[in-house]
Amino acid sequence: MMEPLVAKSGLVNHLRACGITPTKQRLMIAEILFNKRQHVSAEQILEKVVRRDTAVSRATVYNTLKLFVDKKLITALIIDKYKVFYDTNTSSHHHLYNVDTGELMDVSPGHVVVSELPSLPSGMQLEGTDVVIRVRQTPLS
Repeated sequence: MMEPLVAKSGLVNHLRACGITPTKQRLMIAEILFNKRQHVSAEQILEKVVRRDTAVSRATVYNTLKLFVDKKLITALIIDKYKVFYDTNTSSHHHLYNVDTGELMDVSPGHVVVSELPSLPSGMQLEGTDVVIRVRQTPLS
């Protein structure tokens, strides 16, 4: 079995080190998220949380995910206007998204070359560049 990204015993300290108060609900969500490297939706997290504690609300899950993104524990990947995935791999990398299956896979930054970016508006600085490569099954002829 794969080692968790953050051991369950270290979650309280990990959250505190990031300036997050470790509530019962936040710890439960963190345990699910940091169990392994993964791309998960808020609905997938909610489903897993509700299996453990039916009293946890949808709002709590969404608010906790937003807090974790704000504190840079996870990254939000906006695939389209209806799909957001949360990525536990916060290192620089890109993604391959299978439109047919909904699977999202990491692509190392060395496999994608961005040769030029547009000029930035005055007063703006580049925070990062995210590439999502969308693929689908080739239709049979």
